[in-house]
Amino acid sequence: MLPKRTQITIAAAWVLFWLLMNLTAVQEYLRDHHAGVWKPIVWETSSALTGTLLLLAQRHYTRRYDHLLAQPLKWFARQLVWLPVYWVLFVPIAFGIRYGVYALAGDAYTHLPWPQTFLYEDVKMTVFFSIFATIMFGVLSYHAMQNEKLRVERVNASLREAQLLRLTQQMQPHFLFNALNTISSLMHSDVARADAMLIQLADVLRATLDVSEQHQVTLAMELRLLRGYAALMCERFSDRVHIDWHIDETLLDCQVPVMSMQPLLENIFKHTVERRRQATAISISASREQGAMVLRLEDDGGTLSVGEDARSSAGIGVRNLRERLAALYGAGASFDLIQLAPAGVRAEMRLPCAS
Repeated sequence: MLPKRTQITIAAAWVLFWLLMNLTAVQEYLRDHHAGVWKPIVWETSSALTGTLLLLAQRHYTRRYDHLLAQPLKWFARQLVWLPVYWVLFVPIAFGIRYGVYALAGDAYTHLPWPQTFLYEDVKMTVFFSIFATIMFGVLSYHAMQNEKLRVERVNASLREAQLLRLTQQMQPHFLFNALNTISSLMHSDVARADAMLIQLADVLRATLDVSEQHQVTLAMELRLLRGYAALMCERFSDRVHIDWHIDETLLDCQVPVMSMQPLLENIFKHTVERRRQATAISISASREQGAMVLRLEDDGGTLSVGEDARSSAGIGVRNLRERLAALYGAGASFDLIQLAPAGVRAEMRLPCAS
C-alpha cells in the first residue's frame, strides 16, 4: 500500500493530466471553427473515466505481485496480462458513455468504422498502458527502496542498542570486581576502613542501578558515579592521592555515555597511583570549547607505554569506551590519550553537547 501522501500526489497529477487533455481538445476543436465545446469535453472525460476504471482494476488485482519489483521482467509480465483487457473494454465503455451523453443532448455521436476505431484506440491504449506501467513501477520501486532502507536502519539501530547494552553491562561487573578487590585488600589490615568502603560501594552501586538500562546520562549523574568511585579509591589511598575538580556547571545537563569517566579514573589509580610511593595529583575537569564538551582526567606521574598513543587501547575500559563513543556519536566524538611533560597522562573526551 502506497503512503497516503503519495496516493494524493498521484491522484492530483492524474486529474491535472486529464484537465490538460481537455483543454488541448477544446482548443483544437475551436481552431477548426466548430460549435458545441461540450463535445471534446465529453470525449476526453469519457476516456478519463474509462481509463481510471481500468487502471484501478489493474492495480487492485496486480497489487499482490508487488513482491516481484526486484525482478522487473516478472513484474511487467504480470502487468502485461491486463493489456488485452484494455483493448477489449476501453472502446465499448468510453464510446458507450459518449453515445449516452449525445443522446441526452439530442444529438448523434459519429465516428470511424468500428475496425478502424478499435485499431486507433487500442494503439493509444497500448502507449497509455506502457507509460502507466513504467511510472507505477518507478513509484513502487522507490517506496520499496525507502521501506527497505527504513527497515535496515531499524535493524541497525536495534543492533547498536544491543551492542551498547552489552558494552555498558560489561563495564559494571568490571568496576565491581575492582572495587571488591580493593575492599578485600583492606579487610585484614583495617576493618573500619573496609567497612567504610563497603558503605561507599553500596552508594555507588545504588546510583549504578539507576542507570543500568541507559546508554547515556546527564553529566551530573555521571559525576555522581565518578565522585562515588573517587571517594571509594581515595579511602584506600588516603595519603597518596589528591583530586581537584573543575566542573563547568552549565554542562551538567549535557548527555554523556554512562560510566565513561570511571574507567579513565580507574586507569589512573591502576597505572599510576598504585605504582608510585609519592602522592599523585589528579585533575578532573569538564569545560566547553568551540561548542563541544571536553572532559579531561589527568595525573602528574603517569607515562604511556612505548607505541601507545591516542589510537591504541589501554585495557578493557578504554577499548570499551572507544567502541561506545563510535556507536553513539560516530565521528562526532573523539578520545585521546596524551603524554604530558615532564610526566603525567591526560585522557580527553570531546563530545557534542545538547543540553
